[in-house]
Amino acid sequence: MAKASEVWMIDLGMVAKVRPCLLLTDYPADDELALITVLPHTTALRGNRWELAIPKPFLKPGAFHLQQVQSVSVSRLERRLGLLTTEEWNTVQNRLTDYLSIPRFLP
Repeated sequence: MAKASEVWMIDLGMVAKVRPCLLLTDYPADDELALITVLPHTTALRGNRWELAIPKPFLKPGAFHLQQVQSVSVSRLERRLGLLTTEEWNTVQNRLTDYLSIPRFLP
């Protein structure tokens, strides 16, 4: 079963093609919609602050683009490429918190 912090090849459709994506959510339970939330990886960098480079041997040089967070059907998952370390996963979570303007500490 697919789990958050794993990188998978995912079919994102005709325009976006099949590309590596970081899973942000675990595989859904049977009573949930068959969707998984992902961050696509791109090699076409634009140098903005929402590109998160995490070098891994199974990825081409590039970055995960936080502005492209999306949910896709689990049927689009093709194959697992690898896993982020705990430190890398924490970095992703912190940057997503910043991008989504989620307060770190609630009053």
